Amino acid sequence: MLKLNASFSKKVPADEEFSSQSYHASIEAELPDGLTDKQLKDKIHDTFELVRESVEAEIGNVQSNGSESRQHIRYPQGKRSSGNKQQDNIPASTKQINYLLDLARTQGMKPGELLEQAGVTDLKRLTKVECSRLIDELNGNAKAA
Repeated sequence: MLKLNASFSKKVPADEEFSSQSYHASIEAELPDGLTDKQLKDKIHDTFELVRESVEAEIGNVQSNGSESRQHIRYPQGKRSSGNKQQDNIPASTKQINYLLDLARTQGMKPGELLEQAGVTDLKRLTKVECSRLIDELNGNAKAA
């Protein structure tokens, strides 16, 4: 198993003179052994591009709103330049899954009920998009209560 670390940082001018706002994202991914040179280069490129697009999307969200926003950011969902991967196939992070579990627990939902609602046998099989959708649904339930 190989580990790939990709990160991207960018500074943009802030409102005050001689001031800037810094944005940074980094991701660690495990890659299977036995990849060809081309497959490895494609994985590195795709992972770096995802991180870069995430930072650019965050910067765009902050600049368009005039201030930082904690709302769910919609990242570009089209095909990336490699033409063979969809961003919505990225596995949910441990932090995202833990938040989903905590949210379900506070609403009195049992783990089996959450799995059934998610349509999976293991929450680790959720993608970021699927997990985000479930979090939004549970947040909607919490607001409705």
